[in-house]
Amino acid sequence: MTRLSLVVRGLITSFAAALALTTASATAQAKTEPKAPDGFVALRTVDRTIIQEMRYFTPHNFVGERIDGYRQPLCILTRPAAEALHEAQETLLRQGYTLKVYDCYRPQRAVNHFVRWAQDLDDQAMKNEFYPNVDKTRLFADGYIAEKSGHSRGSTVDLTIVKLPARPTRPYAPGEPLVPCYAPQSERFPDNTVDMGTGFDCFDTLSHTLDPRIQGEQRANRLLLKNVLEDLGFVNLAEEWWHYTYKPEPYPDTYFDFPVSAKSLAHDH
Repeated sequence: MTRLSLVVRGLITSFAAALALTTASATAQAKTEPKAPDGFVALRTVDRTIIQEMRYFTPHNFVGERIDGYRQPLCILTRPAAEALHEAQETLLRQGYTLKVYDCYRPQRAVNHFVRWAQDLDDQAMKNEFYPNVDKTRLFADGYIAEKSGHSRGSTVDLTIVKLPARPTRPYAPGEPLVPCYAPQSERFPDNTVDMGTGFDCFDTLSHTLDPRIQGEQRANRLLLKNVLEDLGFVNLAEEWWHYTYKPEPYPDTYFDFPVSAKSLAHDH
């Protein structure tokens, strides 16, 4: 065998070994990707009428990009939480409204993404809409960002109410001018929700569910959501009008990290 043939043979062998190693690594990663336990379901399998606008799958959120772990715009919840939402939806449909969810189960890797973003004080691209009055150095101290989230336990949901018939919501265009989340509804990003006084994920005390500055129709809308959900076992987070946790939680102490995708629910039919 010539010297050139030996060199070529060696290169081919090295390439094959590297390819095998890469394939094995990818296969191992696919096999080790966590899955949801049997108690989790896609909300659409329990109620197809609830609108799903999964904000963290899109760039229209306080970070300004799709969040880690959101592989599909899919609401995943524990079954008891999903069934309670179905009951709430039936109540609201009779009154001419529908629920709309912004976020449901949230993997720990998404929470980690929020934490990394909060620590990067130079990234303030979405400040004008989501936290115009809050210095980014205060996000942890003021409780807007934390290293753990109840969403990762699977029974917490961020949601709102939409008057029927639901108007379509135009997509957010990255780079478009941002308006403060507490501006009058006619000036804020054109969401199709009823007027709750602020937009979703508004880092401001005006988002406190019972803030006394929120009155009239805005307060009535918040109380409609609160009363319907609390009658079915949900508990509101007082600092966020959109945030509710179903009690008792099936997984009160477990923070999951499976991706938001149908594949995580391979057992679900």
